[in-house]
Amino acid sequence: MNDDTADLGRVGIWTFAFDDQPVEKVREAAAEIEELGYGALWFGEGFGRDSVSQAWLLLSATRRMVVGAGIANIALRDPITMAAAERALNEAHPGRYLLGLGGHRVSDTPIRMNGYSIPSRGRAVHTMGAYLDAMAAIPLGSPAPRKPPRRVLAALGPRMLALAAERTLGAHPYFVPVEHTHRAREIMGPDAFLAVEQAVVLDTDLTRAREVARGHLGPYFGAAAHQTANLRRLGFGDDDLADGGSDRLVDAIVAYGDADVIAERVRAHLDAGADHVCLQVLTATPAALPMREWRELSALTTAG
Repeated sequence: MNDDTADLGRVGIWTFAFDDQPVEKVREAAAEIEELGYGALWFGEGFGRDSVSQAWLLLSATRRMVVGAGIANIALRDPITMAAAERALNEAHPGRYLLGLGGHRVSDTPIRMNGYSIPSRGRAVHTMGAYLDAMAAIPLGSPAPRKPPRRVLAALGPRMLALAAERTLGAHPYFVPVEHTHRAREIMGPDAFLAVEQAVVLDTDLTRAREVARGHLGPYFGAAAHQTANLRRLGFGDDDLADGGSDRLVDAIVAYGDADVIAERVRAHLDAGADHVCLQVLTATPAALPMREWRELSALTTAG
């Protein structure tokens, strides 16, 4: 890990669970996650707080930890708005905000989620490149932050991974097995930053853990064509994508067992070329904050 990313550490937390919690609970949880030793706290953007508001909340509740947008959806935000927010967040919290960009829609029609239509932005790599160009061209007048802003892309395919290495700090792949980490490092070269999301179930009961894991995988098969396309590139076929996912696919995407088993998956990603692995804890009650699991897994923050 180079000096530009050493502050993230090897292991972080990734979560959607904050969207279901009042701000007081979010502040308390973020402060404890920092004290547990995690170097970075990543959050998704869905139909809860928007990415910028959530970042402000988490940054104001912590003192040292990096807060990563994983990701801010470019289909929902004009480049002017995103560039101005990125600058302001980095001015207020120097070096602690890491902007992840993604959400590019590659279909010709809007994507419907929860009954709401999210517009298409066109072909993924072209759209993201144009978005980065637009952010760079905006004549922002607010004070410059003391440290240069850092960005990553939600990259899966070869062309987006190459763009991430060329135009940003690196990539933040989501919903990927270790094999993808191998391929991403080969494509991006040795210097680009690679922060991989890893879903985990802290449960040694295999049947119960796979049930929780399938509950996580299922929605992506129907609403995230880019995720299924990536899985097909990695050798998974129709049988793997049916009925909530084959055991082979579920086992590749989600790590389950005790903390030692999950540590083995983290090590596998690091050995494959990841600089940072952010753990998304899955439970049978996804709206609840998995504080017990975050506490137990904090021992992994010392992974070398």
